[in-house]
Amino acid sequence: MHYVYILKLENDQHYIGCTEDLTARLIKHKHHGVPTTSRIRPEELVFYAAFKTKEKAYDFEKYLKSSSGFAFRNKRLI
Repeated sequence: MHYVYILKLENDQHYIGCTEDLTARLIKHKHHGVPTTSRIRPEELVFYAAFKTKEKAYDFEKYLKSSSGFAFRNKRLI
């Protein structure tokens, strides 16, 4: 399985990511092992979705990072 997830950061922004091992990835975020979130701590996991293929997961992550995906995320997911 591949996961797309949204983290709420301590500055009230959101981080969108994709991974094969969600638990390990969250631990990495917590211990500053991900460069993008190393300076701004993640507060909580607010959403995740599982996909059978890597391609579908990455397509959904890309959509969430687009302008229409941004609106969908704010209205439906968080």
